[in-house]
Amino acid sequence: MPPVKREIRPDPKATTAPPTVHTSPPPEAIPETDLAALELADQLHSAAIHLLRRLRVRDSESGVGPAQLSALSVLVFGGPKSLGELADAEQVRPPTMSRIVAGLQHSGLVRRLATEDGRRIRLEATPKGVGLMWEARERRVSSLATAVAGLPEPARQQLHQAVRQLQQVIRDL
Repeated sequence: MPPVKREIRPDPKATTAPPTVHTSPPPEAIPETDLAALELADQLHSAAIHLLRRLRVRDSESGVGPAQLSALSVLVFGGPKSLGELADAEQVRPPTMSRIVAGLQHSGLVRRLATEDGRRIRLEATPKGVGLMWEARERRVSSLATAVAGLPEPARQQLHQAVRQLQQVIRDL
């Protein structure tokens, strides 16, 4: 496996040094067992991204953009959150999340609730938002189930075992 090169791009407004390229250690510097784990991790990463991209095709049927659906998913499946908590969960800055939430609120998918002390606001999915999110999930799962149904039974069993292992890997991250 060739070394992985990652380019770190500077702020376009800055007038300092050119981009620095960081390279992973050459394969001969990595123990054989770690090299195998690195290759498997790379394949798993790629497969996860491709799977999500393929399933997201069905999300366009909801009429809501991907950033809004992602934020709504956090509220539906994770419960009410503050704007900061939601921004952290989605790995965006609060001003960006504020714009996303404004769109969700305008569509009637999210509502703002004052906390008991009245000093903070919690964001909560509305019944309309919950319904939309479950419908989107159902479409994705249905698409995936159709693909899985086409596999022979031994492959399904292997996939079931792989999912269990993947869940353990996720817990260990």
